[in-house]
Amino acid sequence: MTQGAGQGPEVERTATLRDFRVPAYVHETGPYAHSSLPGEPVRPVEEPGDLPEGYTPTQRDLPVINRGDTVQVTVDPATAPAAPTPQPAAGPGPLFVVGDVHGYLDELIAALQEKGLVDASGQWCAGTARLWFLGDFTDRGPDGIGVIDLVMRLSAEAAAAGGYCKALMGNHELLLLGAKRFGDTPVNSGAGTATFQAAWLLNGGQKTDMDRLQDHHLQWMARLDALTETDGHLLVHSDTTAYLDYGSSIEEVNDTVRETLTRNDADEVWDLFRKFTKRFAFRDEGGADAVRSLLDTYGGTRIVHGHSPIPYLLGEVGSEDGEDGTGPVVEGPHVYADGLAIAMDGGVTMAGKLLVQQLPLDI
Repeated sequence: MTQGAGQGPEVERTATLRDFRVPAYVHETGPYAHSSLPGEPVRPVEEPGDLPEGYTPTQRDLPVINRGDTVQVTVDPATAPAAPTPQPAAGPGPLFVVGDVHGYLDELIAALQEKGLVDASGQWCAGTARLWFLGDFTDRGPDGIGVIDLVMRLSAEAAAAGGYCKALMGNHELLLLGAKRFGDTPVNSGAGTATFQAAWLLNGGQKTDMDRLQDHHLQWMARLDALTETDGHLLVHSDTTAYLDYGSSIEEVNDTVRETLTRNDADEVWDLFRKFTKRFAFRDEGGADAVRSLLDTYGGTRIVHGHSPIPYLLGEVGSEDGEDGTGPVVEGPHVYADGLAIAMDGGVTMAGKLLVQQLPLDI
């Protein structure tokens, strides 16, 4: 894990709606500004869960949500976050995981403070506790680079205190890396020609993040693991079985992903991004079997993932059940697939909740 970096210069944060709207500047004049594929209009977004065989993320990878069109989600109280656990006298500390942050730095700091992991000044105060981020630090929210800087700093502070703070690679890390490295270089998307730049903009890329992106951020992202197993929990970013395409062990998958990024081939990186963008493999009929295929290969008794917001996994977003228009009510993780999968993306980008959860869940 790369050692911590400073917070960097203060920047003025732009107001960003917490949903999946495309940023206004996508419609500015520029290459591919109005299309998901060069020269073609943006196509209608498909319903979640119905991904065709040749799926490729050349458009928004989730439907646009208006804040008033979301449904209230009832979460089992047994899965609600528990109070911080006192530090043990010896041995590893308690294990925590963090769902998708997507640039919401203030919400992240508040959630970490609530769990007793950082103090009022944002410094690590959890001693030997162990903290894993499940990826997707940037895009859609106002301060993705600030989030990365915080995670890098906490990794150094936690290590000095006898604990650790580590992170997995999400599809948005791959997207930002690709947009920076390859820009508008055409890639073979599987459905025609696309570019990382266009896909990044369509999926919430923030100009302020790109302007502040530095070499040490790129190096840190490129070295992140794709998956890990800790205390019987297989931690991944995406709810997909695509990890199986990259190796039969955790070490092989992580090595293959890093080697792919090292080769710096635009088409190879696009294929990696495309596969990590797939979702909903653990939902509906056959979902538990899909989870078991990963657990049998990589170990662990449960899989913990981010990527797909909990309201989408419940299949209820867009109904008219909600009354106050405040967005989805997500109080804690969603356990599904015969109890084998734990979803951690609380939908902070759609006025949900940024989840920080201690494992194991007491259910």
